[in-house]
Amino acid sequence: MQQGHTVFFKNRPKIIATATVAGPKESAGILGDYVDYPLQDDMFGECTFERAERKMLLWALERSIAKAHLRQNEIDVMLSGDLLNQIISASFTARETGLPFLGIYSACSTMSEGLLLGGMLVDGGYAQNVVAATGSHFSSAERQYRFPLELGNTRPPQSQWTVTGAGSAVISKTGEGPYLTCGTVGRVIDYGVSDVNNMGAAMAPAAADTILTHLKDTGREASYYDLILTGDLGALGSRIVKDLVWEKGEDIFENHVDCGEIVYKVIEDEFQGGSGAGCSAVVLNSYIYDKLRRGGSIRKVLFVATGALLSTVSSGQGETIPGVAHAVAIERCAEGQI
Repeated sequence: MQQGHTVFFKNRPKIIATATVAGPKESAGILGDYVDYPLQDDMFGECTFERAERKMLLWALERSIAKAHLRQNEIDVMLSGDLLNQIISASFTARETGLPFLGIYSACSTMSEGLLLGGMLVDGGYAQNVVAATGSHFSSAERQYRFPLELGNTRPPQSQWTVTGAGSAVISKTGEGPYLTCGTVGRVIDYGVSDVNNMGAAMAPAAADTILTHLKDTGREASYYDLILTGDLGALGSRIVKDLVWEKGEDIFENHVDCGEIVYKVIEDEFQGGSGAGCSAVVLNSYIYDKLRRGGSIRKVLFVATGALLSTVSSGQGETIPGVAHAVAIERCAEGQI
């Protein structure tokens, strides 16, 4: 069933398993106790950063399938994308697995888009088991979108640090785990931000638009959710999205958290925090997923990953930065189900 831009999942597809890999900097924060594979070396034993990114994605994907007690030939579709040109990390990972592959690109919002599409496939009866995965690497993204690493450029205070990590989730018709209740497809929003070092300001309007659309379509108050989790906005973007939503009459000041704000140690001077496709993928599929399964104070989460749809070509030609955000509502199963 669809209402506005929101799809409601009648059959409640379940996230039956997740897996994550995180780099040394990311593992030094609160996520270190929750990720499946905290790396000691961000090269992951490879000779290039791009190969390391691909290896992280492959490891997370295979580990999530194993944790779901499934064989790879029981996965009907692999949904994946990344930040690199022609989504090479995802497509090369698909080459290794041999799984049916739908490549997606939504920049840092790829995880929520993957969950949304996976939920549609499973809920509609087109697939029994789907895996949604994405990741990023600081060094591969930095030299593609900004400057050669060897330059050692000074980072401006509004900048974020691309997360080195990967996350994967298995969505299934059967099994046990938190389930997807609905998802909202985001619109591309552009407020005219052109600073490639200010991703939070570029993406926050899209996040606000999707949150407001979701609440309108579902008829829910923001307080319905224990946590409204945006991805990759960082500290500055988090403040902006709360203000934009407040201006439209909704209050998310008490239950909003951004993945970019919590991915690193609080005492660490990382300016605005984390970004990258791996940011929300790692946070959701480790720390948040664990909290959802255990219950407690977090039982209903609105996951709104955000993406900046720029390229080196568009930025070089003076284009502003469009943003997009997709939302997925995830709820804990009733007592006794997990």
